[in-house]
Amino acid sequence: MNDLDVEAVVIGGSAGSLEALSQILPALPADFPLPIMIVVHLPPDKDSVLAEVLQNKCVLTVCEAQDKQPLQRGTVYFAPPDYHLLVETDQHLSLSYDEPQLYSRPSIDVLFESAADVYGEKLIGIVLSGANADGAHGLKEIAAQGGIALVQTPRHAYAKEMPAMALAQCPGALSLEAEKIADFLRSKCGYDER
Repeated sequence: MNDLDVEAVVIGGSAGSLEALSQILPALPADFPLPIMIVVHLPPDKDSVLAEVLQNKCVLTVCEAQDKQPLQRGTVYFAPPDYHLLVETDQHLSLSYDEPQLYSRPSIDVLFESAADVYGEKLIGIVLSGANADGAHGLKEIAAQGGIALVQTPRHAYAKEMPAMALAQCPGALSLEAEKIADFLRSKCGYDER
């Protein structure tokens, strides 16, 4: 199914990104061949129900990431509240309590930059709706290493600041509506368009 030019997907978002994720993730098939790692800005002092909510909508396995967890194809990993999520060179996940970046922990930039170092040109990075600049620098790093940069079209995002900042830093990124992002991911992995 996978033509091997892509090995992983990273996604970042904040305000309004659950709506976009609810369009993207349920549209992916059960045998989707890539791991998907996601950072959504969350309150640090509350348990997250994101994985549970999206598992009920998806055929993919959706979970909250754990430290030292090995990446599996067709699995969606959410960063837990108040921890940075990183990809290690052995394709395991790690959690970090390092300082917040752009007031955010988890930070989209931290995930994107660590994944770019591991996967290089075999990575897809996606920035969704949100109200700050987190993710813009990380997406630029993904593109600089030859990976594919996607951004939710700002005018279709609940909060357009994050996708607009990402496009400003990474002007070569593809700008797509959420449902078209799902189409792109499917076609990149050899599935026919719906």
